Amino acid sequence: MQIDGFWDDLERAQKAVREKKTIENTVGEYEDCVSQLEDLRTCIEMAEEAQDDELGEEARSEFAQLSEKVEDLHLRTLLKEEYDHNNAIVTLHSGAGGVEAQDWAEMLMRMYLRWADSKGYKVTMMDVQDDTEAGIKSAEFLVEGENAYGYLRSERGVHRLVRISPFNAQAKRQTSFASVDITPELDDSVTVDINPEDLRIDTYRSSGAGGQHVNKTDSAVRITHLPTGIVVSCQNERSQHQNKDFAMKVLYAKLYALAKQEHKDRISDLKGNFSQIAWGSQIRSYVFQPYTMVKDHRTGEETSNVQAVMDGRLDNFINAYLSGKKRGDADIE
Repeated sequence: MQIDGFWDDLERAQKAVREKKTIENTVGEYEDCVSQLEDLRTCIEMAEEAQDDELGEEARSEFAQLSEKVEDLHLRTLLKEEYDHNNAIVTLHSGAGGVEAQDWAEMLMRMYLRWADSKGYKVTMMDVQDDTEAGIKSAEFLVEGENAYGYLRSERGVHRLVRISPFNAQAKRQTSFASVDITPELDDSVTVDINPEDLRIDTYRSSGAGGQHVNKTDSAVRITHLPTGIVVSCQNERSQHQNKDFAMKVLYAKLYALAKQEHKDRISDLKGNFSQIAWGSQIRSYVFQPYTMVKDHRTGEETSNVQAVMDGRLDNFINAYLSGKKRGDADIE
């Protein structure tokens, strides 16, 4: 018991150190913004007095950079929920519609990978189910970095695409759907009790990168939690044992998050099919034709620059979601 108490105390101490560092970094960035604002004011005054267009252009450039830093700092102040500072597990599923929907799921995956790259986050691909013709049927990956879950939780839901299909010979307009689920990665301080009899564990040959060894052995692992229907897979690691450990870690996180969402004290109380987000009401629409528009139906945030969004420019939507949640807007869960 004394040893257990030691590790508990160590975990709490490490968490306190991480929180202290986060606060210190935020305060430091705020002070940097204040300093830059003073420098910008001086630059503007000098440009006006000297009627110097070149200095004025420099001031505009500095203002744009400062605005971006302030916006990022503002976003972080909105992250107040329990696991907002954790890493995020992103799961995508293509909807009904065959190749068109699978292509849309792959476009969304690319969008999130680009967003993560712009934030300097590390991404670990856990499982990708490619289609033989085009696109992906599903994908799951881990985004590692401070506040990854806090930002990405705004993306949970069904995403709708409207465009002229490149797979349709008649060039007809098509509507496609894909679901996005976001789960916080849990640390070792969170324990989840799962009955081993509730699990079905399947192994199969990896179809992803990893060299000849991976492709010649049944190293990939798929785990199904039978009471809920939740399925997790991992084929990224080189051994079956590593893939199973990683998949179990993801399953713990998904079941724990679901139990909290369903207000259940025990995992064993969870019943029913929770393998995908329910279809029927999309959170965001991406319209490529006959006009260009991306609109979030929960917040009303929209932009006509579809390409920028598909290249990972999601901060406006994330900001609107977090701000609305802080205000307690009825349409934001």
